[in-house]
Amino acid sequence: MPYRRTPAVQARLDAGRTKLLAAAVEVLSTKGYAGLSVASVAAAAGVSAGSVYTHFDGKSDLVVEIFRQVCTREVAAVVAVAAHGSTSERVTAVVQTFAGRALKNRTMAYALLAEPVDPAVDAERLVFRRKFTAAFADAIMAGIAAGEIPDQDAAISAAGLVGAVGEVLVGPLSSHESVDVVPGLVAYSLRALGVRIEHT
Repeated sequence: MPYRRTPAVQARLDAGRTKLLAAAVEVLSTKGYAGLSVASVAAAAGVSAGSVYTHFDGKSDLVVEIFRQVCTREVAAVVAVAAHGSTSERVTAVVQTFAGRALKNRTMAYALLAEPVDPAVDAERLVFRRKFTAAFADAIMAGIAAGEIPDQDAAISAAGLVGAVGEVLVGPLSSHESVDVVPGLVAYSLRALGVRIEHT
């Protein structure tokens, strides 16, 4: 008869995994991907390195899980602000939310967006970009339907904007420059989509 974990054992394992993930997020937020190791996560969690391997195959497996959790949260924030308003309001909210949140935790955001990582982690990064692109595309399609912006391929426009936003953020995120690039990113995104900006 195969061994079946009791609810108490499973609860203890789940709690241990949650503790390790929280510790890994803390390390990634302060040291980036390059500074994260199984040993550093174990130390932050107050457990042995062997305990980490009970739940994860290694650094890459651990970071993939972090990416999934953090990116799901970030995408949800962007989708929420993209759901209502005019095209100008939606696009502005998407850019401000994404870029603003990234600049508040630069080390983490750099790891999510551009820091050299293992192939498995990079694949998860592509999933994140596709989801962010979809949020942009929804706002663009709504604008086209409302006649607020010219007819265009929403998927291509969205992918282009995601690439532009990410590329512009790499500098401030990697060097911790104090330059506020968000207003410029918003203006660029609106112009690229053909949104008419009325000057008062």
